[in-house]
Amino acid sequence: MAITEAEAAIMNVLWEGSPRSAEDILRVVGPEREWQESTVKSLLARLVQKDAIQATKDGRRFLYEPLITQKQYLTQESSSLLDRLFGGRVAPLVAHFSENQQLSKRDLAELRRLIERLDDERR
Repeated sequence: MAITEAEAAIMNVLWEGSPRSAEDILRVVGPEREWQESTVKSLLARLVQKDAIQATKDGRRFLYEPLITQKQYLTQESSSLLDRLFGGRVAPLVAHFSENQQLSKRDLAELRRLIERLDDERR
């Protein structure tokens, strides 16, 4: 399932807490993105069609909640990125960032800890 950047903004609101109405979502993302209610409702409709969220009738309004978790979305998106740009391999991704964007000492320390943990798990 391909979720656009705009749809991801809606999903992030729903992952923070749901169910929420379109008006609730608009209050969160509207001012920051200068969106109108019609924009939010269009994005919600697309997400319902993609089975990323569900809509439940609540009186005269609908309440929306995610059908996929944020972890599922991140796993799908990161796998897609790796496949498209780096042949599914993580090492070229890290090399790219190290060559084109300075990795901080903190980043390097986190990478070392991750590698050590993965190494320990595979022994």
